[in-house]
This record gives sequence, C-alpha cells and structure tokens, in this order.
Amino acid sequence: MLAKLMSFLLLGIVRFLTGSQARWYGCPPKAEQRIYFANHQSHADMVLIWAALPEELRSITRPIAAKDYWTKTPFRQWITTAVFNAVYVDRQATPTRPPAPVATEPVGVLQALATAAADADTAMAGGPDPSPEAPPRAPTPEELRAALPESDPLAPLVRALESGDSIVIFPEGTRGHGDEPQPFKSGLFKLAQMFPQVVLVPAWINNVQRVMPKGEVVPVPILCSVTFGEPVQLEAGEARRPFLDRARRAVIALREV
Repeated sequence: MLAKLMSFLLLGIVRFLTGSQARWYGCPPKAEQRIYFANHQSHADMVLIWAALPEELRSITRPIAAKDYWTKTPFRQWITTAVFNAVYVDRQATPTRPPAPVATEPVGVLQALATAAADADTAMAGGPDPSPEAPPRAPTPEELRAALPESDPLAPLVRALESGDSIVIFPEGTRGHGDEPQPFKSGLFKLAQMFPQVVLVPAWINNVQRVMPKGEVVPVPILCSVTFGEPVQLEAGEARRPFLDRARRAVIALREV
C-alpha cells in the first residue's frame, strides 16, 4: 500500500515538474514484451520514461538502475525496488577466472595426424577430395543465454526478459553531455540476439537534463517529453557495430519529430 501511494505521489510530482509528455510517433502503446532504448543524460531519465508510460505498461516494464547509485541510501533502494521495480545492474563486470587449459591426449593427436595423412594420400592418388568442413553453426538464442556468465552485467536483464517483463535500457552505458548520444555499447545487440521475439522500441528523452542538472539536488520545472519511435530489429547476419549505429540513428532521428 505504501509503495502504491508513493507511486501516485511521484507520478504527480514528475508530471507537475516536467509535463511528462509521451509522444507515440512510430508505434502505439501496446502490452507486448518490449525493450525500450533511449538516450541518457540524467539519473531522472528512468523516472521520466516510467511516468510517460501508460499505467498498463508501467506495471509490466522494468527500468534498469545503476546499482552503485540507486542503492547508496535505504530510501533510494526502497523506491527503485518497491515503486519502479527496477533491475539493478553493475556498471563493471566482475572479473572471472579463465578456464584452465585442457590437456590434449597424445593418442588423439596421433589419430588426427593419421587421418589427415590418409586424406592427403587419397587426394594425391586421384581419389575423391577430402570433404570440406561444414561452416560452424550459429548458436541459438537459448544457447547464448545459457552461456552468459552470472557475473555479466547483462545477466539481470536477461532474467527479467526471460520472466516476460519489458525493460528500459540506455545503450550508451553512462550519461552523455552532448547534443547526441555517445556510441552505443554492445548490450543492446546481445539482447537482440538472445531475444529475437522482443520488440525493440527507440525513444528520445528531451530536456530532462535541464530538470536535474548534474550536481544539483533541487529539480527545476521544465517541460519534457519522451518520443517513442518505430521499432527496429536485428537483421539476419547483421554485424554488431552496423546494428548499434543504426539503432543509435533511430534514437537521434526522434529528436526532430
């Protein structure tokens, strides 16, 4: 009950200070599993997107929150957990020990050399050429998720998506201070690989950095908006950097809408 009352109070405060206008330019608000990805200029970004979503989407959408910042005080931790239902992420991955090398059995080496020699003799004698090796099979989304170390910063997001939640992420990783987002890091690409069925929705957050400038504790009333764009998707065989650059351009394009 206390969390519910706090959510109503926060919603009123945020909308009073910012207007919290949601502009659905490229897609309608819809109760389907989504990854919303947006530019990042303030700790208030998470709150603004949360306030801009309709109530039926807020209940199924979890914003990510930097664990080192949002757990500094008991109140911050309570509000991000009880009100926003945020997903905590560590900004730095926990180092993992590399696996110990596996010794190769001498018998296995000899057998491989013998097979290669036999294939070469067959080819030189005019027999059939050795069959070429099949290209490596691309891992399935399930295999990619299973191979993700628990210490990886993406692990909490993967668990949230596996449970059916939508999430809000900021692919820059850290707050930017320019007119355009910084280059996107690889997290969005990896999530798109692991969850090809989830809809990827770009969003542009406007003016929120002026509401809560860095280093300030008192918010300033400024009209803000969140523009949601047309979904993008990872194309078959698309490489990491071209996809991330295309996703970043989709976010920037919403600035002019």
